[in-house]
Amino acid sequence: MSATDLKKEFGKVGVLYGGRSAEREVSLMSGQGVLKALQSKGVDAHGFDPAERSLAELVAEKFDRVFIALHGRYGEDGTLQGALEQLGIPYTGSGVMASSIGMDKVMTKRIWLSHSLPTPRFIVLDSKNANNEELRKVPDELGLPLMLKAPHEGSTIGISKVAGYSDMQEAFAHCAKYDDVVLAEEFVSGRELTVPVLGKGRNARALPIVEIRAPQGNYDYQNKYFSDDTQYLCPAPLDEELTKRIQSIAVRAFNALGSAGWARVDFMLRAADNEPFLLEINTSPGMTGHSLVPMSAKAARISYEDLCVEILRCADLELKPSKDWHPT
Repeated sequence: MSATDLKKEFGKVGVLYGGRSAEREVSLMSGQGVLKALQSKGVDAHGFDPAERSLAELVAEKFDRVFIALHGRYGEDGTLQGALEQLGIPYTGSGVMASSIGMDKVMTKRIWLSHSLPTPRFIVLDSKNANNEELRKVPDELGLPLMLKAPHEGSTIGISKVAGYSDMQEAFAHCAKYDDVVLAEEFVSGRELTVPVLGKGRNARALPIVEIRAPQGNYDYQNKYFSDDTQYLCPAPLDEELTKRIQSIAVRAFNALGSAGWARVDFMLRAADNEPFLLEINTSPGMTGHSLVPMSAKAARISYEDLCVEILRCADLELKPSKDWHPT
């Protein structure tokens, strides 16, 4: 399709990036990449930072649709999606409900369990009221090591690995700074995988699996976005049967939440028996130079620019949630 055709199809497009969340820095990088890609295809795209401008300006300046490149709270959690629906502006990604649920690791896990999808065992702790006795009981139930997570943050913000009983209080205090509750999760030892999903409902499809091999197995904020030491294998070196099984679980997990447009589903593949476990879903994944969705798309012979156009094409208010969505 020519640049003229794309400009006519999409009209004036706002790329929303930056924002007010703890992931602002990453969002700025994602948004700048998306903006440049769309402009290179001839799309009439403009950057828009909701932390610096009112959403009312989207209406005043007659934007026809927006590409959400915001990560974390106020961009990925359903609040922005609700505002855009009130304004009547089509947007990329999942709708209000799926965005809100996907941003909450606890609710996501509960829904996945209701669909018989595999996810590590967990306990939810009150950030303000959990006492020392409650903290001491967590390793007894989940085993050691275990993970503590702030369930409404992303980009590995507010996450701690607990190796022993003596680590619980400090790790809990760290995670409690970010959220009202702390998710204590069984640690699955094995390979870290992620699966991008594009589309919606019965048309949702999984892209090639990416395996992440971080230094000392520590895929933290630095290693995720700024280090060149982390290794990415795409397609992941898995046999065909296991690959198809993991991709199928990713699509089922995506549809179980009513997700639409695109997302990235994260897994741990247990070393002992090659059993996959769902960790979380990202309904507005990173699009930086180190991000995994563009890497997977490239393995599927989809350029970064074409990926951005495909995601943008899914922006449609009438399909939130997808009218052809059927729970798995």
